[in-house]
Amino acid sequence: MDSSIKASSDVVAQYRRLFVNRLAYTLQSRRPHPETGRHYYFRPKRKGTGGQVPLTDDTLRRHLEGDLTMGLYAINPLTQRSKWVAIDADYNGAMEDLLKLQHFLRKDDVDAALEMSRRGGHLWIFMERPALARDCRIYIYNLSLGLGVRIKGAGPAEGIEVFPKHDQVKTGEFGNALRGPLGIHRATNRRYWFYGADYSLQNQLRFLRNLRKVSAAQLHGFIEGKSMPVEFDHSQTPAAPPQRFVRASGREFRILEHVGAVKRVGRNYVTRCPSCADSGGDHGGDNLAVSIEDPRKYKCWAGCTKEMIRLAVGSPICVRRSA
Repeated sequence: MDSSIKASSDVVAQYRRLFVNRLAYTLQSRRPHPETGRHYYFRPKRKGTGGQVPLTDDTLRRHLEGDLTMGLYAINPLTQRSKWVAIDADYNGAMEDLLKLQHFLRKDDVDAALEMSRRGGHLWIFMERPALARDCRIYIYNLSLGLGVRIKGAGPAEGIEVFPKHDQVKTGEFGNALRGPLGIHRATNRRYWFYGADYSLQNQLRFLRNLRKVSAAQLHGFIEGKSMPVEFDHSQTPAAPPQRFVRASGREFRILEHVGAVKRVGRNYVTRCPSCADSGGDHGGDNLAVSIEDPRKYKCWAGCTKEMIRLAVGSPICVRRSA
């Protein structure tokens, strides 16, 4: 880990102006999960109260100096706007797609900064002033599909992920966070830089600061007459009637029957993870997310596997062994 890098107050201020949309954030775990080996992200909570810990300049400094790794949210829920759009690609052929997008964005007089990542890259676009998340998404989704770039979420194929990932988030909701640039990824213990500038915080931020930012007039022109592609437009898709996921035997496992109180956050219910609770964790009661549309789908954001969760509720997954 490069602990020799120091972030001045000016560097921290520049970073905040470029990347911070709201004071909520996530932290990447320092140690890998013992079962999965992954470094999961979690929202820091105040000890005792479980309240939100706001993002401070000290946290930004520690991220830039490599002491911790944070994730940033794209949307400010008070305005439904974002300072940036980030395109995340981490599949075979990802870099080719990102370079194609960067090339055609340049034809629109849009500068996009390409950041290295562990399995591919991130393409960042900055706004002159925070723009509506939905308008940003309409532009990038239409551009990508027009270029034949796959977008994750339409069928089983891999593809890019676009942040902001939602058109809007309600007060108290968060959406999806993305690893903050220029920090150290805990899984690889390395820092990923932007192409186009020398590898120092000062030079990287100067490079980003000098990029052409997208104006409100430009964005309006890009999306005039366009809308979100129907397969991605959740605001226009009528809610599907509740489905009963019951096999003929009537014995299908239902996670909602084994947890306590739930609350709705976006498209999921969240509640306390039974496996985390067994080990004395998840005091905030929101590690486990359960899909509202399909409650067979659930995930612990702290990294507990389904096997661990099923075991914790006394309904272990049966493994059939061949004779």
